[in-house]
Amino acid sequence: MTREATGTLLSFRAGIKVIDATLRDGGLVNDFRFSDDFVRALFAADAAAGVDYMELGYKADRDMFAPEKFGAWKFCREADIERVLGANETEMKLACMADVGRCNFRRDICEKGNSMLDMYRIATYINTIPAAIEMIEYCDKLGYETTVNVMAISKETEKETDIALDLLGQSPAKAIYIVDSYGALYPEEMRVLAEKYLEVGDKYGKQIGIHAHNNQNLAFANTIDCVAEGVNYLDATVSGMGRGAGNCALELLLGFLKNPKYKLVHILKFIEEGHMQKLRDEGAVWGYDLPYLLTGIFNRHPSSAIRYIKEKRTDIIDFMNELLDQE
Repeated sequence: MTREATGTLLSFRAGIKVIDATLRDGGLVNDFRFSDDFVRALFAADAAAGVDYMELGYKADRDMFAPEKFGAWKFCREADIERVLGANETEMKLACMADVGRCNFRRDICEKGNSMLDMYRIATYINTIPAAIEMIEYCDKLGYETTVNVMAISKETEKETDIALDLLGQSPAKAIYIVDSYGALYPEEMRVLAEKYLEVGDKYGKQIGIHAHNNQNLAFANTIDCVAEGVNYLDATVSGMGRGAGNCALELLLGFLKNPKYKLVHILKFIEEGHMQKLRDEGAVWGYDLPYLLTGIFNRHPSSAIRYIKEKRTDIIDFMNELLDQE
């Protein structure tokens, strides 16, 4: 059964939640080395703009990732959150991502009453969903909101996706995310996936989210198509900052949403003040480029394109042939 679209260009839904993932997905670009001033300014801009959740980074396992090689937001330690942000007296909630297999969650995640964080976003591939459910249940019992990001869904079969969604539907997760990790999906494909996820959401009482990558310049288009289908949890980043080609730009998304609670001017002011340009001046590189286009077209992980750019290669046809040789 096909679900009816639930939105138009002139409507808004009170259930929509905007999540700013700049520090988390953007942190993959600069090893999470954001200055305290940057984090405070972004927090203030997000809160003033009506953003619902600010994702601070990862809760990465310090035994797997040497702290001296990364900035604070790779680990989101409670002491760092409190030191930089102080008390959160805004209506905006704080989130953190925990990767299956890369987080010592029993050691590093404390009870909600002792944390400034409100939500944990569990990131998993389909083959690690049992471990993801264990993490979701653990965080739920500690008092946190939880969501789950099923990564690289463009690589999975319909049967695998159906099984995964049914398992996650039975978990305590508040929302299940469509994640176009490789920027490979087109709006028509995204609408089909959104319908599938939303049917599971209706069955189990879950919200559905969208996290889009911009390899083919479709992150914004795919996100607003999902909005029209009924997807409520929407990820975006300032200036689209994120791994490789980046993500749906927060300023585009806020400009599109009609709910008067969202105020674009505060994000524009943050950009105008030069915070994002300073990151670029310091060497952070992200955004649409030809190698990302090709990894998107061929549904490949962007790591090879990231290497291509770091090595300052210009032989784009050779790179395309290398991707074709991987078939």
